[in-house]
Amino acid sequence: MEVHKKLGPGFLESVYSEALEIEFNNACIPYEKEKKLPVLYDDKPLNKYFRADYICFNKIIVELKATNYTVEANKKQTLNNVKATNFKLGLLINFGMPSLKYYRLVN
Repeated sequence: MEVHKKLGPGFLESVYSEALEIEFNNACIPYEKEKKLPVLYDDKPLNKYFRADYICFNKIIVELKATNYTVEANKKQTLNNVKATNFKLGLLINFGMPSLKYYRLVN
């Protein structure tokens, strides 16, 4: 919320990502940026992988968007990534709207 409050809408996703990384460090939140995660099918890893914008606390996928609207496909894709990687929680955060929009997606 702090990133959106300071920057507002209108920047590229990469700007919000860099600012969010500063906020993670300020709050001592452990994270990995652009982490490659295996995609599992019947508990077997596929050759393809998923690259998460952030993984926080080694268990939460954080996906960022900077668009004028959030479509259902964004939510479904984030939830599919949560399921396919056997994580329990995903956060989809859209910085591109006048009011910050975020979605908590549970596997």
